[in-house]
Amino acid sequence: MKKLFSYFETLVDPYVDYPQEDVPPRTLWRFMLGYCQPFKRVFWLAGIFSVLVALVEIGLIYYMGWIVDALAGEPSAVWAEKGSLLIGLGLFVVFMRPLLQVVDVMLINQTILPNVGTLIRWRAHSHVMRQSVGWFENDFAGRIANRIMQTPPAAGEAVFQVFDALTFALAYVVGAAVMLWGADVRLVAPLLLWLTAYGLLMRWTIKRVGPASKEASDARSAVTGRVVDSYTNIHSVKMFTHNGEELGVARDVIEKARQTFMVEMRIFTLMDLALVTLNGLLIAGVVGWSVYLWMQGEASVGVVAAATALTLRLNSMTAWIMWALTSFFRQLGVVAEGMETIAQPITLLDSEGAKPLQITEGKIEIKALAHSYGRKTGGLEGVDLTIEAGEKVGLVGRSGAGKSTLVKLLLRFYDAEGGQILIDGQDIAKVTQDSLRAQIGMVQQESSLLHRSVRDNIRYGRPEASEAELLEAARQAQALEFIETLADTEGNQGLEARVGERGVKLSGGQRQRITLARVILKNAPVLLLDEATSALDSEVEAAIQDTLYGMMEGKTVIAIAHRLSTIAQMDRIVVLDAGRIAEAGTHAELLAKGGLYADLWRHQSGGFLGEAT
Repeated sequence: MKKLFSYFETLVDPYVDYPQEDVPPRTLWRFMLGYCQPFKRVFWLAGIFSVLVALVEIGLIYYMGWIVDALAGEPSAVWAEKGSLLIGLGLFVVFMRPLLQVVDVMLINQTILPNVGTLIRWRAHSHVMRQSVGWFENDFAGRIANRIMQTPPAAGEAVFQVFDALTFALAYVVGAAVMLWGADVRLVAPLLLWLTAYGLLMRWTIKRVGPASKEASDARSAVTGRVVDSYTNIHSVKMFTHNGEELGVARDVIEKARQTFMVEMRIFTLMDLALVTLNGLLIAGVVGWSVYLWMQGEASVGVVAAATALTLRLNSMTAWIMWALTSFFRQLGVVAEGMETIAQPITLLDSEGAKPLQITEGKIEIKALAHSYGRKTGGLEGVDLTIEAGEKVGLVGRSGAGKSTLVKLLLRFYDAEGGQILIDGQDIAKVTQDSLRAQIGMVQQESSLLHRSVRDNIRYGRPEASEAELLEAARQAQALEFIETLADTEGNQGLEARVGERGVKLSGGQRQRITLARVILKNAPVLLLDEATSALDSEVEAAIQDTLYGMMEGKTVIAIAHRLSTIAQMDRIVVLDAGRIAEAGTHAELLAKGGLYADLWRHQSGGFLGEAT
């Protein structure tokens, strides 16, 4: 039995290679068809077996009527004339019917349901991971994750309803009409009248349930986004005692989700009321008409029995069919909402024919660089700067001067709106993004760690590094001593201890030292330091300064600092102001000049750059 399950479960590989699209289909049907391409053969098989199962059910009802008529004769005569057929029917019901049912159920439950959702989730996540940093900065991480998580099961449920209910139901209704036609053509009339009314009710329901479901899904995503935002920033919530305010905002979005869900449920309630009435008319029409024909001597008892069984079966099926159909469109509404994230085009692409960046020296040339994030002001305005290979440059300026923008453009997290950046003569817009970032090591002001082990976080810098190289990087970052004392709630210790989401189980200084170890292990030829020691206390900072200078040896370095003393020894200091280079020179030269840098130096407080001078 295990091999049988395994056979059906592996008919489709959800991780099969596929051509990635930079601009996914924006219409729902093309979107679904694109994801379902690997399932074409399986869908055909599932449809065929669903129809066969429905026809078998109709056949059983037909033969039930036939048996009722056959029993009107003498038992011995009935057995003599029809015994072999009765045995054949019995064998079919015992052996062939379960076999058809097993294949039908296996195709749906083992092949389609587990793999459709997995394939969509894998490809959707793969697509979203190709989006730029700017794309992520413009949305809630919680909402993105919610759409990635809820769209695949919704799509899988929609596909499930097609083969579990809709194909079966269509075959069943057509088979019922054929059977009634064969018994007495007049019995088809009430069925056709009911089908017409049922179709109108279905149209009314579908027209309303799709938009209502999408609105409800949007509201649920908003709840997830808001709640995750509160959890992610729980330190700020607690520190500013805004628990009540956060609950108030959460209540608003939760209530909106409740209101949209109630609107959706009203549609289903009205549908149920109309359906009960229609089913009553179906039973009265078909059964009543067949009884009338029997009383006129124009129909046998078997026809009455079969017609009665058929209508009662349809009566029990109609609510299921309607629910399946509305669920189908409801799930498509969820998919449509998920498409707002999953189907967004990739805007930051490698240029056609992009080649890997080849660094021979590490010279950086910035020419007429301009970027304002699509706004009219802010960012950078025509920056020209050349950093020689191996040169160490400090970057200073007040908040909003453009320091972070310059770093993001150098990493190509955004495409510059004007100008270009060259590394060893290669335009970074024309090399592959992965090769560019592989050649740049960066220590950020806010160290961000993955919710994995310390080992995994350090090895992230260079996964193929040896254990000895990893330990040496941790030692250079002054991290080995505290790593040995770490333990998590699962009993993992030292390098195996998990650090918590974004490293919350560690102090700021511990996180920063693990981040430093990761960058040391990466050993990239270009190094970006964005307040690299801001989270360290003075004693640890002093101990690690030698490590930082060791990291810089032989590399091209750009260091952003508010603590000006940390960059005073740089080869050159560049001062940004309002998106432009205001001054450049050594620490001594800029102090002697008496300009903006000297002004900032005088107004430092405790070695930090003030926000205003």
